[in-house]
Amino acid sequence: MNGRHRGKDGVLVRLSLGALLSVALVAVAAAASFVLPPLVQPASSERHAGKVIWADLVTPDLAAAKRFYGALFGWSFNDIHTGASDYSVALLDGRPVGGLYQHTLRSGEQRQPAWLTFISVRDVADAEHSILAHGGKLLAPPRLYAERGRQAVFADPQGAVFAVLQSSSGDPEDVLAAPGEWIWSSVLTRDPDQDAAFYQNVFGYEVFEMPGEDGAMHIVLSSEDVARASLNTLPAGGAAKRHPHWLNFVRVTSATDTITRVASLGGRVLVQPFRDRHGGLVAVVADPAGAPFGLLEWTDADSKDTAK
Repeated sequence: MNGRHRGKDGVLVRLSLGALLSVALVAVAAAASFVLPPLVQPASSERHAGKVIWADLVTPDLAAAKRFYGALFGWSFNDIHTGASDYSVALLDGRPVGGLYQHTLRSGEQRQPAWLTFISVRDVADAEHSILAHGGKLLAPPRLYAERGRQAVFADPQGAVFAVLQSSSGDPEDVLAAPGEWIWSSVLTRDPDQDAAFYQNVFGYEVFEMPGEDGAMHIVLSSEDVARASLNTLPAGGAAKRHPHWLNFVRVTSATDTITRVASLGGRVLVQPFRDRHGGLVAVVADPAGAPFGLLEWTDADSKDTAK
């Protein structure tokens, strides 16, 4: 993903989401014979272990998802068809920003559509060993896509699903995301302290705890002096019905205007816009199939404040 906020604060999130049925997320990793394009063109030697560098949507209706995200963010799409599988690369101004994979639900099957978060690693085999040694679980074994790289899907000790990717073409550079690109990622978890230790051990993050006025715990994961992601406490009310999960945020110029467009395009607003610690607006929405994602209104002034 493009861009992270410099400094130790990052973006802190308060969310109240329904359960994510994480089993659906492994479908994209198990798809056979895809020829996926490289992450970076032209290829570079840039590597940022621990950086969120990609996201794939697993959805039961690829055509509807393309209509929604295309209208909402101005994404265009490059379709890849292989046998019975359909995958589409989302592009913003010609730059790849994510993938959309169709997973058709069988009769009686109930799986929550969701975005799968990919974290950069230098070696997938080493990452797998470390993840399993620290209490994680392998959901989809390592798979090589010649132009994209080697990837695998895991769950952390509390069940939040994520993927690792050893890119064949290098990692995207650390620059601030443009509107319409992914800008932040967060883990909603029952025990942020436990998960912080897990992600620190696996990815070598520096960990910073940020006090919150709401009493919830907010922890920022950082590497190379760049805030990469945050860990946040799942809301207390009905927490037993919620599953720990990763949530990714798209940069927007106006969170208020964007949630209006989300509703008009058939999506839902899950968390109304609220002010984060930097004064920006944060919201959480879902696409028409129910896949949740975040919106972050981030301005040039916010970037300057964080740099200070």
